Amino acid sequence: MKELFTETRKALVVIFMFAVVCCGIYPMIVYGMGQAFFSHQANGSLIVDKEGVIRGSELIGQGFTGEKYFHSRPSAAGTGYDATSSGGSNFGPTSQKLHDAIRDRIELYRKENGLNENAPIPADAVTASASGLDPHISIQNAECQISRVAKARHLDENQVRMILQKNIDQPGFPLFGNPGVNVLKVNRALDSLL
Repeated sequence: MKELFTETRKALVVIFMFAVVCCGIYPMIVYGMGQAFFSHQANGSLIVDKEGVIRGSELIGQGFTGEKYFHSRPSAAGTGYDATSSGGSNFGPTSQKLHDAIRDRIELYRKENGLNENAPIPADAVTASASGLDPHISIQNAECQISRVAKARHLDENQVRMILQKNIDQPGFPLFGNPGVNVLKVNRALDSLL
């Protein structure tokens, strides 16, 4: 019986030590390092306007529908870009609902951007990302939208293209991704011209 109490006491001491280290010391070290070296990222990569109002995050997509805005990638998160319901649609490649949704998105995309019925459409323009919150679109997708955005804003296409080029984010590791356009940042840059 004495051995049982001794072993139980040892186990409780080890559990307490791990709790202090894993639930106290380690998180505080990670938090402190994040605040010291990556403060912007650790606090959500928020985009704040001149008045101090938070307009969004560089990491979470938003839906834009107006003609004067670059449109984001479709979202299947909740009712669209709902960060509390992040996730894909779970429709597989043989799903008729997915097929119909993509067909409708292709038709709408071509109509909105004045493309002919045989124009190739970038995949990210008509398919949702796995999270449903992707803040980026491909450069090809953005280029297809330049004409519509320039016309709606009464700007020269080259002017819009230059702003677009300034808002291309490079992948963290070139082997693991392609450059993309952060839709919120490019739309805010265009709004700042007014």
